[in-house]
Amino acid sequence: MDFDPWSPAFLADPYPAYAELRARGRVHWFEPSRQYLVPHHADVSALLRDRRLGRTYLHRFSHEEFGRTPPPAAHEPFTVLNGNGLLDLEAPDHTRIRRLVAKAFTPRTVERLEPVVRRLAAELVDGLLADGGGDLLSAVAEPLPVAVIAEMLGIPAADRAPLRPWSAAICGMYELNPDERTARRAVTASQEFSACLRELIAVRRKDPGDDLISALIAAHDEGDRLSEQEMVSTCVLLLNAGHEATVNTTANGWWALFRHPEQLAALREGRVALDTAVEELLRYATPLQLFERWVLDEIEIDGTVIPRGSEVALLFGSANRDPARFTDPERLDLARADNPHVSFGAGIHYCLGAPLARLELTASFTELLRRAPGLRPVAEPQWQPGFVIRGLEELMVEV
Repeated sequence: MDFDPWSPAFLADPYPAYAELRARGRVHWFEPSRQYLVPHHADVSALLRDRRLGRTYLHRFSHEEFGRTPPPAAHEPFTVLNGNGLLDLEAPDHTRIRRLVAKAFTPRTVERLEPVVRRLAAELVDGLLADGGGDLLSAVAEPLPVAVIAEMLGIPAADRAPLRPWSAAICGMYELNPDERTARRAVTASQEFSACLRELIAVRRKDPGDDLISALIAAHDEGDRLSEQEMVSTCVLLLNAGHEATVNTTANGWWALFRHPEQLAALREGRVALDTAVEELLRYATPLQLFERWVLDEIEIDGTVIPRGSEVALLFGSANRDPARFTDPERLDLARADNPHVSFGAGIHYCLGAPLARLELTASFTELLRRAPGLRPVAEPQWQPGFVIRGLEELMVEV
């Protein structure tokens, strides 16, 4: 099978194409997206930590110097929002903002959230049980992380309905070659979400609460503080990055379990630890398939020189199934102990929200395993048309 991220057959099962890419070499030029594809675990892992690559180039070069066309002026609400978030910054700005955000988003913050996460997970599973089943994606997988982030940020319950649609619209821009319609949707969502957060920041400046926005306002380091734009971009990133992985690992993970009944039985009977199983589902059902980096200084991979100004596509889904790193990688093994998956990235951009994602995943899996022992699918699900963020359209189940 060819690497074709727009083909429904590829989206349904990209893994044979990844195996082919790995067999053919360590790096491949892909003309449709004008990127170098990197499929091996060792290379993906090393390049995530390589400072010759960056999520942006604007800290060192202008668009023209880098041989790139600036984004259209009409996209500015999105590019400003995205460009001031941790994910798309490099040092020194990334270092400064991550240090300030880390003062607000501490392991203790996540620890304090545990009872909230468990309560929300139990309430959502209650709803699914009361209905006798339904779409696991929209009933449990989606609302849990969105509610947790909203709770963390202190967004009032009445204002939460647009959060998921805003996030989906913005994340559309992370797909390969997004079209102008996708860009317009992302721009509108960026404007609306930013306005909502600016209002909330203004309220919290006057009347601080016990929430993350108040903590971000208060965070300072030797007199340095986050600008309002940096706060807005951080909050949007926490929602977008903070729930896409959880949503898709939940739904993709359950679909993988349904197709491996012996593994699901081991989990239900307590023969494998849930935290180990969650790591295997993150590997096996990789939610983020590809992560892009700009080449800031020429690199060479296995004799292929990749010049400055190029873009590399690190194939997380392929790296997580690389037989050079994982024993029997095509097998779902919930007891897998040696599991250095790259689903949360590595290096300075390692996912800040990884502990929260793990908490959300264990909470929802715990509730469903305990209270819906007969949970089963009622239809073969369809995959969404996006490739970078890979997930199901829905997952219909009965209990």
